Amino acid sequence: MNLTTVTAQWAPRMLSVLRIVSALVFMAHGTQKILGFPPSAMNPPLLSLSGIAGMLELVGGALLLVGLFSRPVAFVLSGQMAFAYFIAHAPKSFFPALNGGDAAILFCFVFLYIACAGPGPWSVDAQRGRGTAY
Repeated sequence: MNLTTVTAQWAPRMLSVLRIVSALVFMAHGTQKILGFPPSAMNPPLLSLSGIAGMLELVGGALLLVGLFSRPVAFVLSGQMAFAYFIAHAPKSFFPALNGGDAAILFCFVFLYIACAGPGPWSVDAQRGRGTAY
């Protein structure tokens, strides 16, 4: 086996790994806002902009973690991150390294990729035979 064959065999699995790791990191923002863990000064009301964002991060992150309804969830979360960047980060500075928005940009494009590429083989969607539809 050559390197190209090995990487081609692992590419779909690594898509699943990318989805799982991204979802875990993303969910931490939701648990912080909604569940107070890890502890922070952030404790927004549920019906505030930050509270709704926290619910999307928590629930959407959990759905992405297991790979259920992956494509539409990833699309919605990608939009949320684009919105978050332009509302919360871009007004502070043009440069993402200065405005703290680099994570929002990365999440936006990782989720957009998952919305297009699908969840990968290690997902509930793939087990349901919906890997390409969802």
